[in-house]
Amino acid sequence: MTTLAITPGDPGGIGPDLCLQAAIDGELDGIVIADPEIIKRRADILGLPVSIMDADDFNPDRTQGVIYVAPVTSANPTNLPGISDPINAEYCLQSLEYALHGIEAGRFRALVTGPVNKATIRDGGFPLFTGHTEFLRDFFGLSEVVMMLASTEIRVALVTTHLPFSEIAKVITKERIEAVITIVIEAFQQVFQIPRPRFHVLGLNPHAGEDGHLGHEEIEVIRPALEVLRKRHPDIYLEGPLPADTAFTPAIRGRADCNIAMYHDQGLPVVKYQGFGDSVNITLGLPVVRTSVDHGTALNLAGKGLASTGGLIAAIREAKRLTNQIA
Repeated sequence: MTTLAITPGDPGGIGPDLCLQAAIDGELDGIVIADPEIIKRRADILGLPVSIMDADDFNPDRTQGVIYVAPVTSANPTNLPGISDPINAEYCLQSLEYALHGIEAGRFRALVTGPVNKATIRDGGFPLFTGHTEFLRDFFGLSEVVMMLASTEIRVALVTTHLPFSEIAKVITKERIEAVITIVIEAFQQVFQIPRPRFHVLGLNPHAGEDGHLGHEEIEVIRPALEVLRKRHPDIYLEGPLPADTAFTPAIRGRADCNIAMYHDQGLPVVKYQGFGDSVNITLGLPVVRTSVDHGTALNLAGKGLASTGGLIAAIREAKRLTNQIA
């Protein structure tokens, strides 16, 4: 039986803490892809009585108090908590590649990722790195994937992800919107098994452009893209472009399975406000299931036993749920 591949992320962040505490709680249902020395040192710092075992000995009936590790060697296994060391940038990416190759080989059934520090990875020799989502897209040679965050009440998928605000309007084209929403439709039908999903599409400008008085992107780009998609998918409910400041009110958001936002900070603050620490980042459009925590490395909490495992446990449970659905 295959299990999940779990990458803790930055060795200096809270990722190792979360894996160790989840193991203590019996919630770490998977193989951790990491340097065993990093895991051992963090367990000692936290004073957690965890047994560290080789991944080949994985026993799904014995997970509480046990962390199963598939070894990847880091450049600095003594990386102290609270310090994001660029020398371990390659190690973070190698851990991801190890997990992905394992999924391709049938050893793992899905990927769950802990937080990395984007700036540290860029400073460590990978200047084009902009995040897990884009790394996974490029690993599989895809032209487009979609980032979606999901809490217990709200799902938000993004047309653009990690871009400076000044660049956003330039990249939001009719073709990009069509490609992104097509990926979201297919994911909801195939992975989430919702045959006729309902989507709310947000405008780019305040008040969704107010009929051209506050911007023309809604008229010239978003509406034409939605018209094409409605003809292509007549059974799919696509409403929009909607003003972002009203789309998330309880009465409106309850009518949609997912909201599609034009940019990162248009949609994600709402999800994180509603369910921060327990919401899940899901990459749509990949040939594998990938889920992640919804937070960063939290260097100030690393090694102190203060980090909440809610996000990691939610990501593990969602990866298990989605892979059981599509198995």
